[in-house]
Amino acid sequence: MIRRRVLGTNCRRRLKDCHAMLPRELLRSEPERVAAAVEARGVDPALVEQWGSWDLRRRESLTELEELRHRRRVAGREIGLLKAQGEAKEEEAAERIREMTALKARVEQLEEVVEQAERELVDTELRVPNIAHESVPPGNDESANRVERVVGEPPEFDFDAKAHWDLGPELGILDFERGARLAGARFTTYFGWGARLERALGAFMLDLHTEEHGYTEVLPPYLVKRECLFGSGQLPKFEEDLFHVQPDSRYLIPTGEVPLVNLHAGEVLDEDQLPLRYAALTPCFRAEAGSYGRDVRGLIRQHQFHKVELVQVTVPEASFEALEQLTRHAERVLQRLELPYRVVSLCTGDLGFAMAKTYDLEVWLPGQQAYREISSCSNAEAFQARRVRTRFRPGKGGSLRHVHTLNGSGLAVGRTLIALLENCQTASGSIRIPAALQPYVGGAEEIPSGQGQAGASEAVRPA
Repeated sequence: MIRRRVLGTNCRRRLKDCHAMLPRELLRSEPERVAAAVEARGVDPALVEQWGSWDLRRRESLTELEELRHRRRVAGREIGLLKAQGEAKEEEAAERIREMTALKARVEQLEEVVEQAERELVDTELRVPNIAHESVPPGNDESANRVERVVGEPPEFDFDAKAHWDLGPELGILDFERGARLAGARFTTYFGWGARLERALGAFMLDLHTEEHGYTEVLPPYLVKRECLFGSGQLPKFEEDLFHVQPDSRYLIPTGEVPLVNLHAGEVLDEDQLPLRYAALTPCFRAEAGSYGRDVRGLIRQHQFHKVELVQVTVPEASFEALEQLTRHAERVLQRLELPYRVVSLCTGDLGFAMAKTYDLEVWLPGQQAYREISSCSNAEAFQARRVRTRFRPGKGGSLRHVHTLNGSGLAVGRTLIALLENCQTASGSIRIPAALQPYVGGAEEIPSGQGQAGASEAVRPA
C-alpha cells in the first residue's frame, strides 16, 4: 500500500511506542465523539470506524495469541518432565510434541495478524486530525472564520496605492524575473534595501521576542530527518508540499516549527522546567503543491522565505492561556511596526491538521485592498507531544504526562516586508521606515524613490 511506503518502519515503531496522535483510549471509548469531531474537520469519519475494526481484530487475536503462548510454555515444561521419566513416557512426550508443532503454525499466523493490525492502526491514526477545542467556531471553510478584533486603521492615501509587486521593482529592491531565471517560478532576488529590510526585520523580531517576551533564541538545522516531520504533523498528509533531499533522504524544513517541536523528542522534563519558549529565524521551503494559480504575483506564496517561529512547551493546564500570550507576542511586532491588522479565529474546517485552536493574524495590504495572513498562532495540545514522545514529571508526583506544544509565526518576514512597502508608501514613491525599525537600518527614515539597483543602498537619514 502506498501509505505504508510513506510511513517507514522506524517511524511506525516510534509512533506505536507512544500510541500515536490521539489517545487510543479516546478512540476506543468515545468513537462517536471522535467521528463527529473528525467530520467537522472535513475528514471522512469512516476512518474512526476503520480504526475500531482493526483495534478489535488486534485485541481478539492478541488474546488468543497470549493464551496459546501460555499453553506452549506449560506444555514445554510437561514435555521436559515426561522425557525425564524415560521410555515409559516417551510415546506420550512425542504426542505432546506433535500437538505443540501444530500449535506453532497457529501462533505464527496470529503473530502476523497482530502485526498487520498494528500497522493498520498506526497508519489510520496518522490520518486522523486533532480534535478542535470547544471554543473553535464551527464551519467548513474560511468563510466561517470569526474576526476577534481589528487593530489600527487602514491608511488613507490621496493617490492610488500600489501593490508590492510594482513598488519593489520600481525601487530596484525586488527582482522577480532574476529570481525565476535562477530557480524557477516563485523565487525572488532581493537587492540593496530589499535585502537589508529583510535582514533588519528578522533581527528586530528576534530582539523583541528574546529581550521583551522571554524566548530563547535557537538556530536549528534547516534539514531534518523524516521522523521529525511525522512528529510535528507535516507527514504523511503534506508530503507533496515538502522538498526531499537525496541521497541522504532528509527534508528542507517547511517551517521552524518542525525542528523546534522536536527539540525534546523522547525526553522527560521536570515540571519546574516548564514553560519553555523558543524563537528561531529560519528559511522555510515549501513546494506549494496545492496552490497552483493562487498568489502567482509577488512574494505572497514563495517556495523559499524567512520566518521567525515561536514555540512554547507547557503543562496542559496552562496551554490556552499560553496561546493568548503567544498571539499577543506576535501582535506586538505589527503594533511596533505601526501596521493595521486583525485577529481571526479559524473555524473547524480551516484548522491545521495537528491543531486544536488557531488564531490567524491578517495584516492590511493597501495594494490589494484586503487583509492577508501574516501569522498563525496555534495550540496543538498533546497531539504533537504524543508523536515526539515529550513528557513531563509532575512536581507533586504522579505518573508522567504529555506536555502541550504551541507555535506561531512572529512573523513571516517576507509578508511583513510586503506590508511595510504597501502601508508605508508615499505619493513620491518613497517608503517610510517605521521608527521601531530605524535602529536596524542605520537610522534611515525613508527609502527614496527612483533608486533602481545601483542606488538601492542609499536611504534618507535624519538631518
